Amino acid sequence: MEVFAQVPDPRDPRGVRHDLATILTVAQTAVSAGARTLLAIAEWAQDVTRETLSRLGISPDRELPSESTIRRTLAQLDADDLDARMAGWMATRVGQLAGRRVIALDGKTMRGARTTAGTPHLVAAFDHTAGTVLGQLAVTAKSNEIPALRDLLTGMDITDAVITADAMHCQRDTATHITAHGAHYVLTIKDNQPTLRAACKALPWKDVPAVTVADRSHGRRVRRTVKAVQAPEWIDFPGAAQIIQLRRTRTIKGRKTTEVVYAVCSLDMIAASPATVATWIQGHWSIENSLHWVRDVTFDEDRHQLRTGNGPQVMACLRNTAISLLRLAGHTKIATALRHHGRSASRPVQLLLNS
Repeated sequence: MEVFAQVPDPRDPRGVRHDLATILTVAQTAVSAGARTLLAIAEWAQDVTRETLSRLGISPDRELPSESTIRRTLAQLDADDLDARMAGWMATRVGQLAGRRVIALDGKTMRGARTTAGTPHLVAAFDHTAGTVLGQLAVTAKSNEIPALRDLLTGMDITDAVITADAMHCQRDTATHITAHGAHYVLTIKDNQPTLRAACKALPWKDVPAVTVADRSHGRRVRRTVKAVQAPEWIDFPGAAQIIQLRRTRTIKGRKTTEVVYAVCSLDMIAASPATVATWIQGHWSIENSLHWVRDVTFDEDRHQLRTGNGPQVMACLRNTAISLLRLAGHTKIATALRHHGRSASRPVQLLLNS
């Protein structure tokens, strides 16, 4: 709520009837109660008692914003600025976690939304352990995720953190950018780096001891065999300390498939054992399962046809914040938590007050 009060108001002050902090606070509380659309936010505000809203600092005589007011206001906001402010606030909430921070970065397209620049595509930073969103940035028109990832990391304190990203970001400039900011990386190597992948594949893996882990969850059998070697000097990649080979053998309904993945890590095998790096690689996909999937399915984001200014990105920020708040409060199932908070207006209010 203090962060919302500091967000610059882009509106002409003449004729403003609803202060920006009130609109953002109402919107965030409603989204934390399960509101999926701007209309649902306005309806939640009209249904909740004024006594409950007063706990958020909204006086009983203050008029509540309508759906059109919320739409126009969110569309005018500097969405990247709001994302940056919320990221800074969130960093203070997860910075006390024990152990090394591991941050996954990945992009998501808001398929139902349209703006003058096209369909919004957002890159998010996601904390593996806390399950919270540490930052978000829109990919600019006529660009892609690769420079957006570096721009997002520039605005974050990533000292001593481990950055995980998919094969798209296995780029020399990205690796240099990460290490230059005092962080480490685990990057998957695929066919977009054919020379590097061929060099990794040619290493003497048959002579390397392996660590094998079996998993029987989700109705399938998965055997992961991990090998790692110190990166030889002729592996021409900035900061490379070890090369990992991860062999996954899946058995589903009697059908067996095998996949071999290579990755490069800037931490040596003393600082990060092969099994630990394999856990980070597997954990990278938590950003898909615990963030993108939740926004798509639980919040129905891809069918929300928001088409006004920066509104789509602002709504994504509010959803990210709701997910993060619920996880920090100990909720592991977001859909269940939203139903719980939707049954009583005092619960999402208390969620914000406790944050």
